Amino acid sequence: MKEIIEKVKNRDRINLDEALKLYDLELLELGKLADSIRVERFGKKSYFNINRHINPTNVCKDICKFCAYSANRKNPNPYTMSVEEIVDIAKNAWEKGAKEVHIVSAHNPEAGLNWYIDSFKKVKEALPDIHIKALTAAEINFLSQEYNLSYDEVIDRMIECGVDSLPGGGAEIFAEDVRDKICKGKVSSSEWLEIHKIWHSRGKKSNATMLFGHIESRRDRIDHMMRLRELQDVSGGFNCFIPLVYQRDNNYLKVEKYLSANEILKTYAIARILLDNIPHIKAYWATSTINLALVAQEFGCDDLDGTIQKESIQSAAGADSANGLELEEFVGLIKNSGFIPVERDSLYNELREL
Repeated sequence: MKEIIEKVKNRDRINLDEALKLYDLELLELGKLADSIRVERFGKKSYFNINRHINPTNVCKDICKFCAYSANRKNPNPYTMSVEEIVDIAKNAWEKGAKEVHIVSAHNPEAGLNWYIDSFKKVKEALPDIHIKALTAAEINFLSQEYNLSYDEVIDRMIECGVDSLPGGGAEIFAEDVRDKICKGKVSSSEWLEIHKIWHSRGKKSNATMLFGHIESRRDRIDHMMRLRELQDVSGGFNCFIPLVYQRDNNYLKVEKYLSANEILKTYAIARILLDNIPHIKAYWATSTINLALVAQEFGCDDLDGTIQKESIQSAAGADSANGLELEEFVGLIKNSGFIPVERDSLYNELREL
C-alpha cells in the first residue's frame, strides 16, 4: 500500500488493481490524497452553473430495472411534450438566468426523429446564446437503430440543429454481465464509448457518468473508470466524470440498502486519483444529496452541477431534486462549507466568483 500511496503523491498513473486497493485505506487518508490533487488543480474553487433540466418524454421502449422515470406499471402516467412546450420551458429558464438547458429523456418510438432533433433547432432559434446539452449516447443509439441511421448521421444532425455538448448519461456501469441484468437491450458499453469518441472527433466536449451502488462490484467501478481513462487518452473530449449514486425507490432492482456515505466518498476520491486526464469530478447533488455533495468537496470533487431548477428522472426514484435549488441558497451552502463558489459555463470557462 505504501508504494501505491507514493505513486499517487508523485502523480504517477495507477492501474486497476492499485486503484481497487485504495478502497482499503482509511477514509480520511484516502480523502487527503484526493483532496491534494483537487487543491493542486483548482484550489478551493467549487464550480457550478445555472441550468435547467428538461425531460421531454417518459415513454420508453426500454425497461431498465433501475429506472423509475419511464412510463410503465411503476409510473403509469406517460407524457410527451410538444416542441413548443420544450421551447417555452427553455425561454422561461433563460429569463430566470439559466445559461444551459440539459435535455434528456426516454427512448420514445412514437415521437419521431424530427421531434427529437427539431426541438434543439427551435430552442436555438429562440435562444441563440443558450448552451444545449442534449441526448445521451443511449438516446443516440436508440435513434440510430430506430431510424436506420449511422451514429455519424445522428450526431451531424444534432450539431446542425444546435446541440453544443453531450451529457454523460446511459453509461450506467460498463461491465456487460451487470448490464445484462439491469439494462439489457440498451446501448452496450462499447457502443457508448464509440459514440462519445465520434462526438469528440467533431471537436465537441462531453461528460461521462457511472451509476453505482446497485449490484455492481468495486472492481466493476474501477474497470468503468479505466475504460473512460483509456478513451480520454485518445480523444481528450471528456470535461467531467460524474459518479451517480443509485436511487432505489420505484424500480425493479432488489437492492435492500443504500451505499454508506463512507463508500460513496471513497468512490469519489478514487475517481479523482484514477482519472488523471479528466479535468473535473462532479458530486451530482441530485443523487448524492446536497449535504454529502458538500462533503465530497473534501474528497476530490470540484463541481456540484448547478441549480437545476427542475429535475424529473432522479426524483422519480427518490432523490430530493425535483425543484432544484435557488441560486442564493446554493452559493451560501458552498461558502458555508469553506469553498469558493465559481459560476462556470457549460465548458468550464469561469464566469464569476460569488
